[in-house]
Amino acid sequence: MKKITWGILGCAEIVFRAFIPAISQSENNELRAISSRRIEKAKETAATHNIPFAYGSYEELLQDPEIDAVYIPLPNHLHKEWSMKAAAAGKHVLCEKPIALNEEESKELADYFRERDVLLGEAFMYRHHPRYDRIKEIVKSGELGTIRALHGTFTFNNAKDKGNIRYRSDWGGGSLYDIGCYIINSARLILEKEPKAATVQGFFSEEHGNVDMMASGLLEFPDSIGVTFMCGMWAEYQNTLQIVGTEGTIDVPSSFECSPEEKSSFFVTIKGEKRLEHFQPVNQYTLQLDDFAKSVREKTLLAFEVEDAILNMRVLDACLKSAKENSKVFIN
Repeated sequence: MKKITWGILGCAEIVFRAFIPAISQSENNELRAISSRRIEKAKETAATHNIPFAYGSYEELLQDPEIDAVYIPLPNHLHKEWSMKAAAAGKHVLCEKPIALNEEESKELADYFRERDVLLGEAFMYRHHPRYDRIKEIVKSGELGTIRALHGTFTFNNAKDKGNIRYRSDWGGGSLYDIGCYIINSARLILEKEPKAATVQGFFSEEHGNVDMMASGLLEFPDSIGVTFMCGMWAEYQNTLQIVGTEGTIDVPSSFECSPEEKSSFFVTIKGEKRLEHFQPVNQYTLQLDDFAKSVREKTLLAFEVEDAILNMRVLDACLKSAKENSKVFIN
């Protein structure tokens, strides 16, 4: 069966850390080209990673008729512009999160892609790991009893890198956009509900372009379920998720980032009895690409449609508004 042929817009760090290793392990996808605004950078990257073609502009790559899909790891403020340009060129798009800067932009993107009959996916790779299907299965089984709360943490300390693009507020910087979005997304995924209100305390740093370097929040879900979270770029590394029910809990270490070379697991505790659920090593980025390729080839909906991205942006908008205004924000 024909492989899906990809091009990459830009040479962001995640390209080398995640996307190229992932596509090299996929039997359903292949990488044809990479582009940069500096042809020297594109050629160097192509030579180092055995990529057949290098282009000195994003526009030139989009004109390549052999490319089926485009991966967009550009800074957040460029997601909408280049996703639309890719769609106009007839390319399917996998765009890094967040898919846009606000709900309105994400809606515009969704409409634009529907009109052109091409797929738009938001790159929340963790959702494709089999752990989360199993977690949802346990929650739905009632083994945990009635779900009362979720708590997620995603933090790292990169504050010394003052020139990092994450510290440009006009480029969509900040911890909520960068990593808080994972916790919001996972709560919505597991609960299969949408929050009604957000209350967020944000730490905005003048040293870092006045972006939120730390955010701690409460999302109010239906059925009186509270989702609390911490996300930050100036704090000790954490990457965890806990689901609390009346009869038990699930604790997920390495909840969003996990090594493709090592087994992953989570803990289920029911009335004091703890068990470990193991999963063989998988590359969740590869699984994401394989799911995308399947939808392209079979002309079916993505596992996670763009409507989900719109809903996630709606919650992010509320969280940012709450943090900036120091107020509770209701989500319509």
